[in-house]
Amino acid sequence: MDPVPVIAIDGPTASGKGTVAQRVAAALGWHYLDSGALYRLVALRALEDGVDAGDAPALADLARSLQPRFAGERIALGGRDVTDEIRREDVGSMASRIAMHPALRAALLDLQKSFRRRPGLVADGRDMGTVVFPDARLKVFLTASVEARAGRRHKQLSEKGFPSNIASLLQDLRARDERDSSRSAAPLKPAEDARHLDSSDLTIEQVVAQILRWHGER
Repeated sequence: MDPVPVIAIDGPTASGKGTVAQRVAAALGWHYLDSGALYRLVALRALEDGVDAGDAPALADLARSLQPRFAGERIALGGRDVTDEIRREDVGSMASRIAMHPALRAALLDLQKSFRRRPGLVADGRDMGTVVFPDARLKVFLTASVEARAGRRHKQLSEKGFPSNIASLLQDLRARDERDSSRSAAPLKPAEDARHLDSSDLTIEQVVAQILRWHGER
């Protein structure tokens, strides 16, 4: 039997990959994996339980104990809807810091792979095409300028009622990019066979259409 097909969409923070991946999955009738949400769930638990960002064994234990429930765009943890909470900037910053730990990444690997079910999976993250699903049918590396990403994140946070300012977002995004691309464990980088797509001047609809065209070519 042929393996379940996967479209892997990787890229830096706020490149729009989550929204794009959801829409591609919906268009194809496939399953969707927001791998970043898993790290944010661990980060939220760590912040609430007082686990230090440098305590890799404790973070790995938290990851193994996760029992998240995904229902459409909503995410529940322990029966509590945490969809908006995990999008807070402090949670995102914590997620970026803890993602460097190989023990944590290993603890989440089986959970991520469990999302691969028929008829197919669209997975977004930072190492979907390089580590988690290296045999993905289509790999996309989605980028955007840091200015465009800061503007998008500011709009997203404002719509959810979270305070933010462009200057601090720019600083935070640059710091996250540096951490994500320079870490020793699964650094953010395009797979050798990835298709590159810069979304700085494109609408979500245009990005989704391009990925669906690439998928149709396979």
